[in-house]
Amino acid sequence: MKLYSAAVIASLAASTSSAFAPAPSSLSRATVKTSSTTTTSNTINLFATSPTASSSEMTVPPLKRNPPRKIALLIEPTPFTHVSGYANRFKEMLRYLSKAGDDVTILTTDSKTPTDELPQESFGYDIEHTQGFVFPLYNHITLTFDLPEMKGAKMMEKKRPDLIHVTSPGFMLFAGLFYARVMRIPLLLSYHTHLPLYGRNYLGFVPGIEEIAWALMRFCHSRADLTLVTSPQMKEEMEANGIPRVDVWRKGIDTVRFDPKFKSEEMRKKMTDGNEEDFLMVYVGRLGAEKRLKDIKPVLEQIPNARLCIVGTGPQEDELKEHFKDTKTVFTGQLSGDELSSAFASADAFMMPSDSETLGFVVLESMASGVPVVGCAAGGIPDLIRDGDTGFLVQPGDTEGYLNCAKKLMDTKYRSEMGVRARTEAEQWGWEAATSVLRNVQYEKALINFHKRAFGGFGSANTVGVWRLLRMRIARVFQKLRIPGFRKVKADEDDGSIDAQAQAA
Repeated sequence: MKLYSAAVIASLAASTSSAFAPAPSSLSRATVKTSSTTTTSNTINLFATSPTASSSEMTVPPLKRNPPRKIALLIEPTPFTHVSGYANRFKEMLRYLSKAGDDVTILTTDSKTPTDELPQESFGYDIEHTQGFVFPLYNHITLTFDLPEMKGAKMMEKKRPDLIHVTSPGFMLFAGLFYARVMRIPLLLSYHTHLPLYGRNYLGFVPGIEEIAWALMRFCHSRADLTLVTSPQMKEEMEANGIPRVDVWRKGIDTVRFDPKFKSEEMRKKMTDGNEEDFLMVYVGRLGAEKRLKDIKPVLEQIPNARLCIVGTGPQEDELKEHFKDTKTVFTGQLSGDELSSAFASADAFMMPSDSETLGFVVLESMASGVPVVGCAAGGIPDLIRDGDTGFLVQPGDTEGYLNCAKKLMDTKYRSEMGVRARTEAEQWGWEAATSVLRNVQYEKALINFHKRAFGGFGSANTVGVWRLLRMRIARVFQKLRIPGFRKVKADEDDGSIDAQAQAA
């Protein structure tokens, strides 16, 4: 036990940003491919494009361009028992990783669903559930540290994945950081909820809460080999706040599931409380303070024949029902399948006042349904809408702006033409393309970053840093203790520097 503790401490001390030696696998021999080289199964390939180009701007490679890999997916909250854009992204990702032949091991948590009703597989991949807890500030989700079971550690030991993919922010993130560090496995974090804004909305009484959130994010994400965000705007904000190695996970939309053909008079009658001829606005999503749904009320109050339908559930549901009590508002609760598709397609306008969206999948879903969106000009939403062409953008909290845009969309011809343009825009973004870039470009980028940063050298030739020397000294202690797996490597002192090192045998 003492030796195990020493090994853990040594691994944690090996770097401040995942700068540890490569895991013993075929990928340890990875090299960067140029346009003229021949690939092998253990070679990492990159596009022959500018290294500064965003992955969202690259030509999409064939889905199976690279051979299958072993991926460990640590994900919270669970996407398997909830309906949301976040859940759709991961389900579609798994669909196409399965098509590509990748071996994915999944760990999640869900204490809200009875044990005998928990899903056991998704697209042929087994789902492991670890113990979790209901998050007190948002009681509709379950989070976990993967304690005391440490199922993630057992999964890593059994599978030895080529890469760990962990969702952020959350608490399983810390388990993922620990497993990646101790077992020396490349780590990719995907960022889905904008923590500083959630901190402001739910813990605004804490002085400096936004900066505290950014400090926590820097601590965690600087230790990842790659961070994926869902919009160029979020990438810029992350980098401006000191988070390195950030890329954009391409957006995607199921244009078969979300289509104008699902428009339904029956659904519209339900959404308007029997007043189908009125102007119908809709919101679909989680009901929380960060969504700023109260900003829609002035629109209802100033347009006599305007109606609002709110689809979804969340911690602010009761408060919103009270807030909209004297308005023409219908709450449907959570919908799914064809009902959800009909709710999107049967509206005249989609209202999205939230300024906390890292992307906003419901915006894409509404556009694919041929319904124009009036969205907040914040977060990832401006990456989806061309203002005045495929929808409208309004500054956060500008209720007058929402009112003016809604009035424009009351013109049936204008609204219909904008809806057609929105649908055309949405059709450009398929899930297979997004997943192909993920597995062929971004997973590889994480692997390359891992190897470049390994052993404290950060990829520079003959670099000997503090952490490299520290690792060398720890390795010498392990040699004296006769711990298997460590052997001496001849010192290289040609340039007068100490370049002796110990490496895994």
